[in-house]
Amino acid sequence: MALKKKSSGGGGANWMDTYGDMVTLLLCFFVLLYSMSTISEDNWKAIVQSFNPNAIPDPMPTIEGTPGPSADDGEQGVAPTMEELQEEVDQDMQSLMEAIQEFVQQQNLQDAMTVSQDGGKIFITFSQSVFFSGDSSVILKEAYPVLDGVSEMLSSVASSLDEVRIQGHTARAGSGPNGVIKDRTLASERATNVVIYIQQHSDVPPSCLVSEGFGEWRPVAANATAEDRAKNRRVEMIISGRDIEAEMAEQGGIQQYIVMTS
Repeated sequence: MALKKKSSGGGGANWMDTYGDMVTLLLCFFVLLYSMSTISEDNWKAIVQSFNPNAIPDPMPTIEGTPGPSADDGEQGVAPTMEELQEEVDQDMQSLMEAIQEFVQQQNLQDAMTVSQDGGKIFITFSQSVFFSGDSSVILKEAYPVLDGVSEMLSSVASSLDEVRIQGHTARAGSGPNGVIKDRTLASERATNVVIYIQQHSDVPPSCLVSEGFGEWRPVAANATAEDRAKNRRVEMIISGRDIEAEMAEQGGIQQYIVMTS
């Protein structure tokens, strides 16, 4: 007697076969896409003719786009070197020095304003008579054109400035505690008022502006005569240029420096 084969029900197996075929087709499709992304002209023709033997395919289309950044010096997209950035700062500082010297000549301020440069810093000394009168810390209106001119010149190189430090100095105001207090307070208030004026009339970042009051304690002449005391009553401005190497060391290299300063 012949035995009948027992049916096990092939529904699950058929479903798995269909799923496996679909995955295989997807794999083939993505492999084909990938191969076409790097395909040569001969392979392109072979693929097209495999679908239609009578087809004569056109050459593969070419995609035209904007050329990328060039590596040539001076072209857009090339990061400046540390030396180039520092050279730009040094040039700005030299231009500032020359502009201030020209300003002194044009305004006939030789007796009231002296300028010098040393170690990447510019030093300007203003006599008391330029900005203030007597024991006052209020800036004279006659001083506005001078401060406006200095503020404009600082603004022209603001991105190259590291610090603009204003220092107030006085002559001996008197003996005893009251004299010391008056001396220190007057020097500090004068320096602060000059800083405030520059901040309000220039593009120099406020974080670059510093005021200090030294009173009588950093004289440039003895206090024995009225002429010496007049020399000691002064406002000094110390302008420092940026040190690119130090900034990049703190910020993690030239690329990070460019991102933070752009």
